Amino acid sequence: MTAETGRPKVTVVLPRSLTALFPGTPLRCAATGSTVTELLDDLEQRVPGLRDRLCDGASLRRHLNVFVAGQQAALSTAVQEGEVVHVIPAVSGG
Repeated sequence: MTAETGRPKVTVVLPRSLTALFPGTPLRCAATGSTVTELLDDLEQRVPGLRDRLCDGASLRRHLNVFVAGQQAALSTAVQEGEVVHVIPAVSGG
């Protein structure tokens, strides 16, 4: 937990297709928060506009999946210190 916020510090792995829209944004970002929503809010402070690419209002965009410690997650999913959160775009086609 970070001393200044008391919230867990985790690693968020972003897709290359997303980081390409925000030059200089690494694929792996450290973020703090107790839930996926708080992590995205934390990242938004450093990468303005990122949250809008991931969320549609109060929910994740349909074409994205988020996994916390390997389990599919929602915005309300709790995160623990040291966990890895993956943001993965959906793959479709025929």
